[in-house]
Amino acid sequence: MDENARYRLLVDAIKDYAIYMLDADGYVVNWNAGAQRFKGYTADEIVGKHFSLFYREVDRLDKLPERALHMAATEGKFEAEGWRLRKDGTPFWASVVIDPVRGKDGALIGFAKITRDLTERRETQLALEKAREALFQAQKMEAIGQLTGGVAHDFNNLLTATLGSLELLRKRLPDDPAALRLLDNAIAGAERGAVLTQRMLAFARRQDLKPVRVEIPDLVRGMTDLLQRSVGATVQIETHFPLNLGPVSADINQLEMALLNLSVNARDAMPDGGTITIGAQNRLALPDNVEGVEPGHYIALSVVDTGVGMTADTLARAMEPFFTTKGVGRGTGLGLPMVHGLAEQLGGRLILESVLGEGTTATLMLPVAAANDVMPVSKALEPSTRLARSLKILAVDDDSLVLMNTVALLQDLGHEVIEAYSGDEALAIFRREPDIDLVITDQIMPHMTGTEFAEAALAERPGVPFILASGYGELPAGDNVAWLKLSKPFRQDELERVVADVWARPGVAASA
Repeated sequence: MDENARYRLLVDAIKDYAIYMLDADGYVVNWNAGAQRFKGYTADEIVGKHFSLFYREVDRLDKLPERALHMAATEGKFEAEGWRLRKDGTPFWASVVIDPVRGKDGALIGFAKITRDLTERRETQLALEKAREALFQAQKMEAIGQLTGGVAHDFNNLLTATLGSLELLRKRLPDDPAALRLLDNAIAGAERGAVLTQRMLAFARRQDLKPVRVEIPDLVRGMTDLLQRSVGATVQIETHFPLNLGPVSADINQLEMALLNLSVNARDAMPDGGTITIGAQNRLALPDNVEGVEPGHYIALSVVDTGVGMTADTLARAMEPFFTTKGVGRGTGLGLPMVHGLAEQLGGRLILESVLGEGTTATLMLPVAAANDVMPVSKALEPSTRLARSLKILAVDDDSLVLMNTVALLQDLGHEVIEAYSGDEALAIFRREPDIDLVITDQIMPHMTGTEFAEAALAERPGVPFILASGYGELPAGDNVAWLKLSKPFRQDELERVVADVWARPGVAASA
């Protein structure tokens, strides 16, 4: 066997590379088994055809095959990666090397071409890059969430002191209309700040939620008038709900706020009017689902608009806190982050899809309610009895402004108040003062949290009622008869009601 025959056998034995020759004009001269394996052509089908047959039409129009041969001939080699076509028209990602073949006189007689199918490797690399980007985004959002939650917590403390002091000041001001207007304006500003902190806490997944069993169609029907007034007469609202739609487990007030936020965003995306469609469907999330939620049964609640849509860059940043495309003074940039945080805190996710010029779809994936989830209770049935007697109350907070405010509010209600600035100090006072009727304590304190203090105190004197105050949503479930939760910032009427409510719980007053 001569050398050429042995070389031919070697080339034909290679199955992972397409190795073949082209003439000087780019027509296929020969074909090996590797080329047939992943390009699909037999030698009889392809020999004599121009190699541009392997390129996509867009590349042929761009004269990429001709430029590849020209570069190989003039520079000694052409090497690149790009899309090529199989016989059936499907694309694959190829690594291509083209070398010129010259005669003894140096004249160009053709080209040697080697192609390797790198589709699988490229898909693996892309998946790895996507996973890295997703991890980076998750870490970035988690860091922003922690920062936002910390800022909101401190801001809540400031607002608690501000609102309480303004309320007490309003009671003591003389009947001066001008002064009262200024005071009411300050209170309104502080209340707007409280709404802002709630949105920040929602994004940080730190808000205090009260999930109950919610029927989505009933909830939307109940707020249709509010939604229509909010979006205006130029926008039409349509609803589509299947008859077999399951209930979700959600906080009613926060879910209503989320729907309102999404609807107002949809309205703003339709400056000339349009249609907002609110719908829902049952959805089963399997392992490795595209929605990015835990496997299980969900309700996909969607708000669809026919607006201007978003660019890819805007869509990528839409759920970042304080990012907004609205004009100055028209948005805080916390609406979508709030909805996103709410969905994640409930065990779901907010998914945004948008096409520029066609509109946006915002989908809330919410877990289906369990069979034993509680039904919502009418607010009219909640206890709100006012106390007929004054109490001896221990007030605990490491923030002096908040503590002074809480003490002043309680004293204004007629109660005797003892102050403590830490859990350790409070526990010592609790042991020293056996006639304490009730304790109201901050939750986030150094060395000893409010719940740790409550557990230590109740282990010694069970039945003494506790109120745990916090702007965060990390407080324990309210299954202990001796304690209730109070969200910061709170007004005097809220403080008065929760004091009465916890005191009215069965067995509390009798054992205190």
